[in-house]
Amino acid sequence: MKIQELKKMKNEGTRDLSSRERRHFLKMGFIITGVYLGGRVLSLASTVKAAPSSMVPQQGEYSYSPHYTMVVREQRCIDCERCVEACRSVNEVPEYGRRTMIHEKRRPMADDGFETVFMPILCNHCNRPPCVRVCPTTATYKDEKTGIVVMNRDRCIGCKTCMTACPYNARYFKEEGRYVDKCNFCRDTRLAQGELPACVTACPAEVRIFGDLTDKKSRVYSLLHTPDTYVWVLRPETGALPNVYYTTA
Repeated sequence: MKIQELKKMKNEGTRDLSSRERRHFLKMGFIITGVYLGGRVLSLASTVKAAPSSMVPQQGEYSYSPHYTMVVREQRCIDCERCVEACRSVNEVPEYGRRTMIHEKRRPMADDGFETVFMPILCNHCNRPPCVRVCPTTATYKDEKTGIVVMNRDRCIGCKTCMTACPYNARYFKEEGRYVDKCNFCRDTRLAQGELPACVTACPAEVRIFGDLTDKKSRVYSLLHTPDTYVWVLRPETGALPNVYYTTA
């Protein structure tokens, strides 16, 4: 995909979301087996099959510099939730909210048993973010330099339309300020000081790798461009073009 095309689509998309799409966004690719209460979804499992590594943009297709991304090495996650705790502390996330979460899923095994896998979930900072396209006040937008999807709390009117549109259920309504909050890769609390996101540094198993996708010397570039490494994204059918990638490397 060409840079011009990405720039054209990144905020408005190729078309507006219909009301039906807004109502059913979360139903398209996830099975909710728990209860939605207080801004949290309990027991959320992906039903989307893995996408091939062609989902990773090729050199010359980047719209941003640096182009921040995160690679999640799923099989390393032990559900210690240190990432969640670090995020809460650094970004003042209330107990009822979440900027990141860990979902548990069960994979069938050949012997009719099950394998338990833990999947970290966060805002995917999509190149074509549905949340940006539906926001009536431009409170949610993509940073033109880094591509990070950001919330301007002063412009948020609390309509929660972006929460409905998000394919990853990665937003919550912060009651104290009456605005929607979400992960921004610790853009203000850590990146501005030259530090990695809190969830990355807190993880004892190096599950989350963060960096600049345009830097060929970065770990994220190496992980995503290693031959025969299988890479996938969540909800590829939405066309959101996420910047969070999953791998078993």
